[in-house]
Amino acid sequence: MRFRKEASDLDERLEIPELLTRALDSLETESLLVLPGEVILHQSDGLTNFGVVKDGRITSEDLIALIRGVRRSNSGRRGSIEIARGPIGQGKRELRVSATPLTEDGLILVLISNESEVRRIDAVRRDFVANVSHELKTPIGALGLLSEAILGAKSQPEEVVRFATKMQSEAKRLADLVQEIIDLSRLQSSDPLQKAFPVEIGEVIREAVTQAQVSAEARRIDVGIGVIQDATVIGDRDQLIAAVHNLVENAINYSPENTKVSVTSGIKDDLVEVLVADQGIGIPESELGRIFERFYRVDPARSRQTGGTGLGLSIVKHVALNHGGDVKVWSQEGVGSTFSILLPIARNQELKEEA
Repeated sequence: MRFRKEASDLDERLEIPELLTRALDSLETESLLVLPGEVILHQSDGLTNFGVVKDGRITSEDLIALIRGVRRSNSGRRGSIEIARGPIGQGKRELRVSATPLTEDGLILVLISNESEVRRIDAVRRDFVANVSHELKTPIGALGLLSEAILGAKSQPEEVVRFATKMQSEAKRLADLVQEIIDLSRLQSSDPLQKAFPVEIGEVIREAVTQAQVSAEARRIDVGIGVIQDATVIGDRDQLIAAVHNLVENAINYSPENTKVSVTSGIKDDLVEVLVADQGIGIPESELGRIFERFYRVDPARSRQTGGTGLGLSIVKHVALNHGGDVKVWSQEGVGSTFSILLPIARNQELKEEA
């Protein structure tokens, strides 16, 4: 097969056989047909979410270098490239690339797959086993001891009630822990930018605050929505709501009664920032670097009292990084804490493509 083109007009879209485009679109990997000058003749729909193409041009210098190497050698090459998930944060994607020359006049076929997805799934399996074996020991052991205590106190109704109440508390803690481990595993094993949709941040905030009202009322905490600068982001609506909800619940759990928690949002430099501020006990400066680690608790005793699992902030971090954003915290002991999620605002082109 040979594609004819004028050397002086590489930007002109050439016609290619429909059978070829249908074959490329049916592949499980994403595909590109690239002309000399890195002009794209054909691209599959999923490439938009990979962040290697913008306005009909390849944006990754590493990918351009690989394609030019194929063109110079006239032989196929394979390799891996790393792509930032967004303009901020440390979130990265590792993409597996295979490039092959198709014609003598420089047409290159590029196949791209998300290698980080496979690695993330393997890591989830390992982490899940390690997390379960470590964290479930305490509540399971407590339930065993309490059941023995009930058997020993079966002739003392008041003691039976007391031990049974503690068993209910431990059972709930166990159920919450298992659910959050499952939630975190799902976050790690799925990419929200693979099948993403426009999401309004104002809607996310309102839903997250609504979900937290019951626990706020139980602890006599006033949760309010402040100034909201709305913006549209591309991603998974449920994950974003869960992230903001976890920050609100965290603020409620670590705040004294009759204090306030406020949720606001602002826009700066093509980013939208969701802020959750409380008047709580604050976090020691020495602990700030570790609070987003899985199962890390600044105050284990208070976490047991509030039912905290040590996974909420880790979930927030994963959601932010998976959406190409970041999460930050400011805190002072005795004054309170402010957590913020920063997310890239959707470009008009992304909104049109997702519509």
